[in-house]
Amino acid sequence: MSNRDELLIVNGRLITWNDPNEMIDGGGLLLQDGRIADIGSSAALIAKYPHTKQLDAGGQLVMPGNIVAHTHFYGAFARGMAIPGPALKDFPDILERLWWRLDRALLDVDVKYSALVSLVDAIKHGSTTVIDHHASPNAINVSLDQIADAVEMAGVRAALCYEVSDRNGAEGTQAGIEESVRYLYSLQDRGNNMLAGTFGMHASLSLSDETLAACVDAAKDLDTGFHIHVAEHNVDEYDSLHKYGKRTIDRLADAGILGPKSIVAHAIYVDAREKEILRDTGTFVTHQPRSNMNNAVGASDIEGMMRMGIPVCLGNDGMGNNMWAEWKATYLMHKQFHGDPRRANGYDIAQMAIYNNAKLAGMFWPDLPIGKLVVGAAADIIFVDYHAVTPMTAGNLPWHIIFGFESGMVTTTIAGGKLLMHERNLLTLDEAAITARSRELAVDVWKRFEELSV
Repeated sequence: MSNRDELLIVNGRLITWNDPNEMIDGGGLLLQDGRIADIGSSAALIAKYPHTKQLDAGGQLVMPGNIVAHTHFYGAFARGMAIPGPALKDFPDILERLWWRLDRALLDVDVKYSALVSLVDAIKHGSTTVIDHHASPNAINVSLDQIADAVEMAGVRAALCYEVSDRNGAEGTQAGIEESVRYLYSLQDRGNNMLAGTFGMHASLSLSDETLAACVDAAKDLDTGFHIHVAEHNVDEYDSLHKYGKRTIDRLADAGILGPKSIVAHAIYVDAREKEILRDTGTFVTHQPRSNMNNAVGASDIEGMMRMGIPVCLGNDGMGNNMWAEWKATYLMHKQFHGDPRRANGYDIAQMAIYNNAKLAGMFWPDLPIGKLVVGAAADIIFVDYHAVTPMTAGNLPWHIIFGFESGMVTTTIAGGKLLMHERNLLTLDEAAITARSRELAVDVWKRFEELSV
């Protein structure tokens, strides 16, 4: 089905995620040119569009596809990896002995297949918009094209960036800047409205003042913000205070990195003044609970930041594109961390994962409402085979998602009006072939990983 085809979805229980959220029993949607063209009861739409091809939801939930605010496709090849030496003791050790070796072990083909593996995962789990943050220091040039090609094969919506860092020398820094600029300019030539981009950076601790200034200068004519990790561990704050005499957020604000088009990932160790700066600059913050627990780095003040008006979003940091797992982890993590079962209210999690993530997606696609079922919005839709054993309403829906939804319940995934999966059968990607090839490639990636010094 091309984006120009019409498709009438019927017999669904619609979850609009409008504000306020609505649920429409026996609902239908007309999809046209990649957008939702009409919405209402199935009976009324069938009568109105009698000759339009129909897709019967069979009473399943029909809702907007999930949005991933921050991920790393390239992390896919770390699954199951045995890391030589003693157990990783803290986050700096994890960076140096795992991630900063894995990304250096990647070649062009590995970049593409780690993306394809992650995109299979996204489609199967109903994630239709993904914001990726990439690094491959020994395969920088056109690395974002490798990912963009995979995204186009898959058919999802994605915003990409390359992670600029000083940790691989001056040539690596410059190559990262050039790749960022090249890709952002190339989007016009691709002409694919499912692709977007931003300017990626690793973190304050791996970026000099000169590099920050070079990135801001390179981006000045590109109408873009920045996507950067901040205070995921307190080493980021200590490094900034020691080298520059200021905290991380203050440093980035002074450099011109923050703003309403910029994304700060994690923000666990930011202080009260740094939160004020994030709020005042309109910068997005993303929370990744499963990754934070895995790295034992603590928990960000998501409730406090949202209360201040900071748009806190929900990502996964490459832990897999099952966003309902992040809902569940957020709900449980903050209760345990604070020793208080009142923390991480379901409404707050819905605010992050639905409304704030949709706002973030809107920054990349400003003329296209994403993340809700309304006329004119993106036709990014999933069917969920969930039949509640207790009453389900717009009011208690977040708790049904947290305690009832499972990833295998997604049966159909549509992005930009195009069917990517139907009745759990992938239509755009060959999962078996991708899995077989990625398994072959991972053998060589792991070998190169073990040969690299820390």
